[in-house]
Amino acid sequence: MTIAFLSAVFAMPLSAVAEEVPADKQTAILDMLKTMQCEVDPANIEADDGGFELDDVFCADGQYDMKLNADLVVTDKRKE
Repeated sequence: MTIAFLSAVFAMPLSAVAEEVPADKQTAILDMLKTMQCEVDPANIEADDGGFELDDVFCADGQYDMKLNADLVVTDKRKE
């Protein structure tokens, strides 16, 4: 069982491992979302292709998944 688990972990591409988001970027993202009447759990912020992917963002008008570029501009916003 352990061998099968380790084999699966090592077989994953490096891109499947979430890159840690620095605390200052997390704070900037949370502040930006606040201006949009939104909030997200910092655990749901991931670095993604030079930008950021936010899962389960809760806004005044519903729940979304969002993508931000490196300048924290929303490039994709999908309602869940």
